[in-house]
Amino acid sequence: MADDIDMAALDAAAQPQAFDPVRLLLDALAAIGTIWTFGLMCLICADVIGRSFLNAPITGVAEIAAHSVVGIVFLQIGATVYNRRMTRADFLIERIHRGAPALGRVIEIVFLLLGAGVMAFIAQSAWPGVWNSLAAREFFGVQGLFTVPTWPFRALIVLGGAAGALAYLVLAGTELRRGVGRS
Repeated sequence: MADDIDMAALDAAAQPQAFDPVRLLLDALAAIGTIWTFGLMCLICADVIGRSFLNAPITGVAEIAAHSVVGIVFLQIGATVYNRRMTRADFLIERIHRGAPALGRVIEIVFLLLGAGVMAFIAQSAWPGVWNSLAAREFFGVQGLFTVPTWPFRALIVLGGAAGALAYLVLAGTELRRGVGRS
């Protein structure tokens, strides 16, 4: 078993990183999303047990789960972008980087700026919905049985979009500095 572990790779991976407030912020949001996921799993399991064995389902689990998925995704999207884990066609960009490094950097920067624009557009588009749901006192669920306000979930879309835009912009700035340093 010990022969399977490459200790040199572990030592190389454990390099201390400089203080990065953007990474800290985005990782904190992702951690909240992870804790929320765990809590949601516990709630769903409790509902299944209550429903199956005690004939006592927990009211509102379906509504909470449906809206939680959106909140969790938007809490974690900034860290996903910042850690370069968003789905993309790496095979193509890597081939371009090898053949024409300058063109590869330009394409990478354009991709990052477009990503920032899309995320900013998402945040900006969701912003009026937050205020509208607050003003209208909008809720989801069954009135008189189980209701939850919609504005916190809409606010998470704004927060996640802004976090994603921030992550893309920071990465674009890093890529620009790398390009200037190599030229």
